[in-house]
Amino acid sequence: MTRDDLPNVVAQSLLRLGGKAPLVEVAKDIWAHHEKKLSQSGDLFYTWQYDMRWAAQKLRDANKLSYVREGGRSLWWLI
Repeated sequence: MTRDDLPNVVAQSLLRLGGKAPLVEVAKDIWAHHEKKLSQSGDLFYTWQYDMRWAAQKLRDANKLSYVREGGRSLWWLI
């Protein structure tokens, strides 16, 4: 897995979670489905949670994702 894969991974995770979920739930889902790939991804293993936020920004820039802050947490959803 590479950093370039993360926008698709984030989108797939949100689909599994019903199209909308808090950032933490997205991270848990990604780990549950991609733990082995992430563990074998070199430096990405140490930065993937940070990088998934940049992936979400890429999705927002492409008008595929939106978010809102609720109670100090980010809620992401697919458009």
